[in-house]
Amino acid sequence: MNAVAVEDLWKYYGDFPALREIQFTVSSGQCLALLGRNGAGKTTLLRILAGLSRQQRGQVRIFGRDARHPATRAAIGVLGHGIGVYDELSAIENLRLFGRLYDLPNPESAAKQWLERTGLAGVAASLVREFSRGMRQRLAVARAFLHQPSLLLLDEPFTSLDDRAVALLQSVLQEALQRGSTVIMSTHQLREAMEPATHVGLLNRGRLAFHGPRPEEMLGDPGWLYRAYGEG
Repeated sequence: MNAVAVEDLWKYYGDFPALREIQFTVSSGQCLALLGRNGAGKTTLLRILAGLSRQQRGQVRIFGRDARHPATRAAIGVLGHGIGVYDELSAIENLRLFGRLYDLPNPESAAKQWLERTGLAGVAASLVREFSRGMRQRLAVARAFLHQPSLLLLDEPFTSLDDRAVALLQSVLQEALQRGSTVIMSTHQLREAMEPATHVGLLNRGRLAFHGPRPEEMLGDPGWLYRAYGEG
């Protein structure tokens, strides 16, 4: 089954086509690393897949439904550029809130489990505004994975993470893939991304220059795809 199906997608900002003629599918259980220079359209595409932005033309289906359908949103976990947690709530209040939003049967239990998983159980009652950046990053990972989403959309997930957060993210990503979740991540951190990636997409000035199984050449030379498809 296709977890994600994108057909003839166009997105304009004014008269500028940020995305044009985008077409691809991602099957359940696959991990797509979405590559491209700054401004290539990666974040715009992920926002559309997450139902946070609308395209002008084309169609996006997530598990057979429109990307903005309530049932679709409940199946998606998003980790973006922002931390995405509330500073004036405690760690456990944050996760308990998101657990309720996702209609988990036991938000309290899920929150405690993920605080333990991320090494934050000892500061569960502390306000997030008192946390270091690394602690906030780990809480954001917990928030994104809390409801065991079927589709994970990760926008530059490894950028600026400390070593502990990188190790945590790699671990929970592998666990998600093993239970059959689908992952689409945009990244410039090619070496970290190539380990879980089963497929690769390369965006070049809003067009999908390449989409397919991860080329073997990229394991030893992560920059190979950029050179092979004319990005220098």
